[in-house]
Amino acid sequence: MSTPYRAPDLLIQGQWCAGQHTQSLPIVNPANAATLDQLRLASTAQIAQALQGAQAGFEVWRKVPAFERCARLEKGVARMRQNIEHIANLLTQEQGKTLAEARAECAMAADLIKWYAEEARRTYGRIVPARLPNSSMQVHKLPVGPVAAFSPWNFPLVLSSRKIGGALAAGCSIILKGAEETPASVAAMVACLAEDLPAGALQLLYGVPSELSEQLIASPIIRKVSFTGSVPVGRHLAQLSARHLKRITLELGGHAPVIVCADADIDTTVTTLVTHKFRNAGQACLAPTRFYVDQAIAGDFKDAFVAASQRLVLGDGMQSSTNMGPLANARRVAAVRDLIDRSVQAGAQAHQGQAPEGGFFAPVTVLTGVTPDMPVMQEEPFGPVVTIAPFETLNQAIQWANHSPYGLAGYLFTDSARNIHQVTQELEVGSLAVNGVAVSVPEAPFGGVKDSGYGSESGIEGMEAFLETKFVHQCV
Repeated sequence: MSTPYRAPDLLIQGQWCAGQHTQSLPIVNPANAATLDQLRLASTAQIAQALQGAQAGFEVWRKVPAFERCARLEKGVARMRQNIEHIANLLTQEQGKTLAEARAECAMAADLIKWYAEEARRTYGRIVPARLPNSSMQVHKLPVGPVAAFSPWNFPLVLSSRKIGGALAAGCSIILKGAEETPASVAAMVACLAEDLPAGALQLLYGVPSELSEQLIASPIIRKVSFTGSVPVGRHLAQLSARHLKRITLELGGHAPVIVCADADIDTTVTTLVTHKFRNAGQACLAPTRFYVDQAIAGDFKDAFVAASQRLVLGDGMQSSTNMGPLANARRVAAVRDLIDRSVQAGAQAHQGQAPEGGFFAPVTVLTGVTPDMPVMQEEPFGPVVTIAPFETLNQAIQWANHSPYGLAGYLFTDSARNIHQVTQELEVGSLAVNGVAVSVPEAPFGGVKDSGYGSESGIEGMEAFLETKFVHQCV
């Protein structure tokens, strides 16, 4: 039984209120292309109110002791866990992923915020040996100030929670600009967290993206910007932030390479990768996509992977029999089809499954016969598309894997310590999973290199992103 869907209001200065912009946006169910509701957007005046609220909320929240900040955030986490079914139901309706995946995302978001809450109590400075008699030298860690955060639609709960958890645990206030395509699930999460916070400490806006980003980043109230999304938008926000000398963390696109060596167990590796690759219909920046397989096992691996991927059941994410839901919107369907068509025209061979009629579905596609300069090898598919290419030597596989502007996540399957050491040292990625797929966990940093962005979220590095360093030299 699905939860009745209603587009959420905005959270400004502790009050939920309807957007006052002249524009509104339809919220669409990707499984059947039906409109769920209309989302009312924030006006310029409401954005200004949120900025004032962020400043006021920061002045109160920064003075709350870290132990108490932790306790309040943990109360919000407990409410999230109590409401997982409600939040996950909304997420599946508006985003398309299976209900099982939506539940897992909500649980992961709760884990992320809980980890940050606990880390608030470990925001240590240090004492430096004094240079002068009768003096002391100390290093203090203090909240950077009000934060403007921008999160996307593919994992709206997890990617928002990284920003919310880090900012609030550090003592900052935060204005979250959630994705307009997936507003209700994020609003339900925010409602769980905001209940024990001072007004303005956590605010939620939806609006015209360019208007929101320009007004927020230009404001002298905002001291830190955090963005997860595409490379072009990330570049634009980085330019805006540089113009106003704002600190920024960017987690952008990915095109994750997978190196499968000859000593890997084919059945186990295929089972692991099929599940991880086609989660959320492949709409994940860390999704394994470019498979480089030792030529000794490449044929068997390809046959097993194609067969396993074509056994996936595509359909409405609300149905328990569904393994993979639709793409999130019609734009993604068109983009994925275009990338496949251009790559096939360049010489790739496509092995495709079936896709349901109606909604925003794309077939699972495995491309073979690929070369490094084909479109699918250079452009992030962000959909259910995999490439498989055989390699002769590990050096060749690493060279091909690094032949990409992206460097977010990578995967290696081997039992060789020598192979693990070489790939660890030479593969140009921010996170590497060996004989597994866990590249993002709350207690470890997650971020990219090259065009995949800079800075880290999660782990102590993610907490550091919301802190300023102050040196105090005191003479008695």
